[in-house]
Amino acid sequence: MADAEATAADKRHDQLTSAPKSTERDADPRIDVSKHDGATRIDIRDDAAFRPGAGAEQSSDS
Repeated sequence: MADAEATAADKRHDQLTSAPKSTERDADPRIDVSKHDGATRIDIRDDAAFRPGAGAEQSSDS
């Protein structure tokens, strides 16, 4: 597919699945974007495989 014909979703999928050990799950959506009364809300999906926050090496006890 030529870059001029590729959609943003196609480019995202290609980028997230091009690593040697990547899977289709790596390209799954991780956020939901919605607009309410002119404000844009971005929510992390409950089913997202990767979520922002403290990594495994960080403890919440610190």
